[in-house]
Amino acid sequence: MNEVYLSIGTNIGERFDNLKQAVRLLTEHEAVDIKAVSSVYETAPVGFVDQASFLNIAVRLETTLNPFAMLSLCQQIEQELGRVREFRWGPRIIDLDILLYNHENIEAENLIVPHERMYERAFVLVPLVEISEPTNVKLERAHEVLASMDRQREGVKQWKQSVTVEEFVRSGN
Repeated sequence: MNEVYLSIGTNIGERFDNLKQAVRLLTEHEAVDIKAVSSVYETAPVGFVDQASFLNIAVRLETTLNPFAMLSLCQQIEQELGRVREFRWGPRIIDLDILLYNHENIEAENLIVPHERMYERAFVLVPLVEISEPTNVKLERAHEVLASMDRQREGVKQWKQSVTVEEFVRSGN
């Protein structure tokens, strides 16, 4: 089994429902077993700032999919939920990013793992650290970087507390 950490974010439409649908679609895939979903965090946009705030979560899962098949599944879910890529860092109905895939370093044209900006973004690290323990070098580094980001952490506010995967998919606002 492969251990994978995803970051999922949204700032268009019914944001919490978008997150729930993405998690539900992941749970429905026969090769994916979601082990944990972080609390939901509301954050200001990064890059293009003239847009609505985001809701973000991290998900820890196990899968038999290889990294590129996992990327394909993430993109398929984005497409199914109506993701349109108008411009970089623009508004999005859903965004699924692979943060970590086992202990691997991957540098391909369409996939970089660990995610290339993961260690720069509190909105990624706060939920990631919540559902992880520093069991490998990349997670250890995530814990260390987040500990040094006090000022950036202030813009990451817990919006909804963590629950089980099943409760997350079934929950209301």
